[in-house]
Amino acid sequence: MTADLIITNGRVLTMDPAHPRAEAVAIRAGRILAAGPRAEVEALRSPATRIYDAAGRTVMPGINESHIHLFAGSAELAQLSLFGVQGFDRLAAAIRAYAAANPDLPIVICNTADYTILGDGRSLDRHLLDAVLADRPLALQSPDHHTVWANTLALKKAGLLQGAALPPGNEIVMGPDGLAQGELREHYAFDAVIALNATGGRDRLGLSTGDEPPGGTTAAERAHDMGLLRQGLAHLARHGITSFQNMDGNRYTLELLSALESEGSLTLRGRIPLHYVSGDVTAQMDKAAAMARDFRSEFLTSGTVKFFLDGVLDSHTAVMAEDYADRPGWRGEPRFDAATFASLCTEADKRGLQIAVHSIGDGSTQMVLDAYAAAQAANGARDSRHRIEHLEVVREADFARIKGLGVIASMQPPHPPGQCGLPLEPTLSRIGRANWPRAYAWRRMLDMDIPLILSSDWPVSSINPWQSIHSALTRKPWADGLPDNRLSLHEALTAYTVTAARAEFAEDWKGRLTPGFAGDVIVLDRDLEAAAAEDVADVMPVLTLCAGRVTHEG
Repeated sequence: MTADLIITNGRVLTMDPAHPRAEAVAIRAGRILAAGPRAEVEALRSPATRIYDAAGRTVMPGINESHIHLFAGSAELAQLSLFGVQGFDRLAAAIRAYAAANPDLPIVICNTADYTILGDGRSLDRHLLDAVLADRPLALQSPDHHTVWANTLALKKAGLLQGAALPPGNEIVMGPDGLAQGELREHYAFDAVIALNATGGRDRLGLSTGDEPPGGTTAAERAHDMGLLRQGLAHLARHGITSFQNMDGNRYTLELLSALESEGSLTLRGRIPLHYVSGDVTAQMDKAAAMARDFRSEFLTSGTVKFFLDGVLDSHTAVMAEDYADRPGWRGEPRFDAATFASLCTEADKRGLQIAVHSIGDGSTQMVLDAYAAAQAANGARDSRHRIEHLEVVREADFARIKGLGVIASMQPPHPPGQCGLPLEPTLSRIGRANWPRAYAWRRMLDMDIPLILSSDWPVSSINPWQSIHSALTRKPWADGLPDNRLSLHEALTAYTVTAARAEFAEDWKGRLTPGFAGDVIVLDRDLEAAAAEDVADVMPVLTLCAGRVTHEG
C-alpha cells in the first residue's frame, strides 16, 4: 500500500505514548498510514506520492480548538478591533476612520473595547459615544463579549432607549434621566443592538437564544452566511486548527455547515451543540437529541447541550459563592435557579447528551456540580463527559467534586488578567485576594488528574493557539506565595490534541499520529521543542492538513 502524501525529515510529535516520536508520516485516503523512521515511511512512496520536506521542523496532530464561537467570530473578522486602544482621542480617531472607510454598514460595531479603555476612570456611555459618532448606530463590545456600549441612535433603533424587561442576569443600565445610559450587560440586553448588523443577528442566534431564524431564511441570506463561515474556517486553518468544538449553536448553524460539507468546502471538523436558553424543556432536549442523530459524519457532529449559568467577573455578572471583594452585598445572579437548572441537566443527561456549562464564578460552579450530581442520581452514572467552561474561580471543596463527577475542565489560557495583553484590573479586584490561589487553576486541575482541555473562546480572544500555549507556559503569579500554574509544553499540546479529542468522544480516531487515525496534521515553522517558551507565541504553521487535504500552506 502506498501513500498519497509523505511528510518527511521532521521532528514528529505523534502524541501517542506507545510511539511518541517519529521522523516521517505517511497519509493515505485521509488517514495516517504510517509514522516512524524516515526510511521505512519513505518506502511507502509511489510516483504519484507527494513528498513534503519538513526540514527538521515540528510535525504534530492538528489543533483541536475545544471552545469557540465560529459563526459570530466569522462575522467579526471584518469589524474594527480596539485591542490596545486607550484614551478617548485614540478611540474616537479609530472609530471615525473605520466608519468613514465603511459607509454602508448598517451599524458600526467595534470589538475588544476594554472595560478601562478611557484610561481616566470614566466609563463608556451613550453620550461619550455620541461625541464619537452621532449620526450612525455605534456599538462597542467588551473583550469578553458580555457587555456592549451603544450610542443613542443604536439604542433607539434597537428599541432599548426606554429600557426593557429582561431575564435574570441581564441588565440595561439606566441613567438618572430615566433613559438607557448606554451600557448593556449580557446577551438579552444587547442582542437587539447587534442584530442591526448585516446578518440581522443570524450569526448570534446560536449564542443568544439557540433558536432558529424567525420566518426562515432566503437563499441570499444563506449564501451570505455560508460565505462568512468559509472565511472563518480559513482563518482557523491558517493557525493550524483542524477540529473545533463550538460552544453555541442551533440547527441553522448545522445546516449551513452541512451544506458546506456537501459542496466540499467544510475544511475543518466541527461539533455544534444546541444552546438552551428558554422554552419547553422536553421539546428543546428532543431537538438536541434529533440534531445528534441527524448530523453524525466525521466532519460534522452534534450531541451536546450548552448552557450559560452566569456572566463574567468584570461586569459583576459572574456568580460568586461570597460577596464580590469590591462590591459588598453582591454575588451575581444566576440565569437559572438551582432547582430549575438541576432539572434541565437531568433531562439532557437522560437523553444521553453531553452537557457544557459556561461557569466563571465559584458560586456558579457549585450549582453546576450540584446539578451534575442530581442528574447522575436520577439517571445513573455513565461516561457522560460533561464539561464546565472557564472555571475561573473554584471553591476549595469543589476541585475534588470536579474529579469525582468525571467533569472535563475546559479552560482558556488567554483569559487570566495580565495574560495576552489583558490588564490586571478590574478583574483582580473583582476576584479578591482571598480567591487568587483558586483562580485559573490549570496546574491544580492536571495535578489532580482532572481532564483539562485548552482553548481561546474566539472571538473573545485571538484564535491563535500558539498565543494561548505561550500563556500556559509563561504565566506568572500575581503575587508572592501564589500557586505556579504554568504547564509544560507537552501538557499544553496534550490538552489541545489528545484530551480535546476525548472531550468530543473521538479519542479512538483522532488527536494522535497513529496508523488508522485521522490524517489531521500540521507542520510548524520551527522545531517547537527547541524554541524558548517566550517565543512560542510567534509560532505559525506552514502546512495544515485535514483528512489529508491541504487547508493551509504558506
